[in-house]
This record gives sequence, C-alpha cells and structure tokens, in this order.
Amino acid sequence: MIAFGWGVLQSDPLFQLRLPPCGVTGGTKSIINMKQFKLTVLSREQTGRSASRRLRSAQKIPAVLYGKHAQPINLAVDVPEFVRLLKAVGGSAAIIELQRSDTVPALSVLKEIQRDPITDRYVHVDLQEVKADEKMELDVPVHLAGESTGVKNEGGILDLASHTLRIRCFPKDLPDFITVDVTELGVGNSIFVRQLKPIAGVEYRTTGDQPVVSCVAPEAEEVAAPAPGAVPAEGAAAAAPAAGDGKAAAAGDAKGATPGAGDKKAAAPAAGGDKKAAAPAAKAPAKK
Repeated sequence: MIAFGWGVLQSDPLFQLRLPPCGVTGGTKSIINMKQFKLTVLSREQTGRSASRRLRSAQKIPAVLYGKHAQPINLAVDVPEFVRLLKAVGGSAAIIELQRSDTVPALSVLKEIQRDPITDRYVHVDLQEVKADEKMELDVPVHLAGESTGVKNEGGILDLASHTLRIRCFPKDLPDFITVDVTELGVGNSIFVRQLKPIAGVEYRTTGDQPVVSCVAPEAEEVAAPAPGAVPAEGAAAAAPAAGDGKAAAAGDAKGATPGAGDKKAAAPAAGGDKKAAAPAAKAPAKK
C-alpha cells in the first residue's frame, strides 16, 4: 500500500490539469463565499477489511473525516467522482465541501490518499475537517513566475528547494498557490521565505531562513587527461621498430663474429702439429 500526502500529490504532474471548480447546484447556498469544490460522500457503519473490500468492489473508496471538535467519521466516496475531483483540484490547495444526505455540509481538506502499489487502485482517503471561523495550518504548493535573468543570460539552472510552504489562515483566505517571481534572480542567488511578498490573511509558518528557490551555475564538464604512456606519440611508435632493428643487427654481427673464434682454435692445432713434426727433424742428426 502506498500513501500519498496531499503535499506530494500537489507536485505530481498528473494532477496539474486545471479545470473550473464545481459549483453547488440544486439551490443550495455555499457555506462561505469562496472558491471551493464539493464531494458527495456516504456514511458507512461497517468497518474492517471485509467491509472495505466490498466497498472497493462496488467502486467506492473507504474514507475517514477527522476533526478536533468531533470523533472520526467513517465515510465512503464514489471512485469516478473522486477522480473528477482530483483533476479539478489539480495541484492547488483546495477546500472541499463534503455533502451528505444525513447531515449538513462540512468543510475539509485532503490529508492523505492511499493507493495499491500493484493495481494502482485507491485504497483509502483521509480528510481533515476545518471550520470557516477558525484558522488552519496546511502546506500550499509553490509556483514560479517569470524567466530568471540567471537562466536567460548566464546559463544558470533553477533549483526549487521548497515545493510547498506551511501557512496559517482562515479557509476563505486559502491561496491556490504561493507564486514566487524569479525574474531578477541571478546565478549564485536565492530567494528565502522572509523575502516573499505578503499575502492578505496568510501567515507563513515555514522559517524565514528556508530557501525557496536558487539559481545555480551549471557544472563544468571535466575532460579526463590520458594516462602517461597510455597512447604513445607517433614519433615514439616509429622509433620503437628502429631500435628493434638495431638490436637485431647487433645480435647478427655478434653471431657472425663467433666463428672467428673457431678459426683461432683451428689454427692452434695446426701450430701444435708443426712443432711436433719439427721435433723429430731436430733429433735426426744425432744418430751415427
């Protein structure tokens, strides 16, 4: 099972499709005068795995509505209607008006969506109840506006450090996005939370020293130098055979000189033979 917090879903490209919000029909007046979405939900009495499986087989999603003023309420949501809601909300922060036939409408925000990792089906939805007259805290997505001068003129790259920011406000003051203008952002500079323009009725809860977006220089490509002797120069390659030829010639000369030593040995016995032959000739006159 995979659980998606609403902050993760807000940055998911699949939910960036922006459609007009659904209005309240049937002559029912909206709770407060603000842009909001509506979702029809059903109360459910049965809980547990078996009951949840039966709900999913009937194209419904088990859901729970939490609130600090009441106990958690078990609900069921129609799958096709929930999918349409997500597409309509897109990646924005949104107030969702829950409509039930057995009670008055309630305001809520999406907190978590669980999906099956294999089938990708919706498994469970968590909703948090909010009150029109009470301030709430939630994460709102960050949108960048303009073309950074560091990107345009210096070849820089934008690095979005904070995809969402924590804010506190009344439901009527909830912004869809927090827009950050990066037009004057140069390479090596950052925009911090404390530098953001104030929004009426909104209080930033994220620390002011938190960077929102930076413009960084691109990493230079490093060219690896060849290892010494890995690729011999053309002159060195030509000189190697020449040196080999010299060695071969020297070896050949040395071998050719070897028989000369044999000639000396051959001459030595001849000299010895002459001496032996001369010796009897010297003794011959002694006989009388």
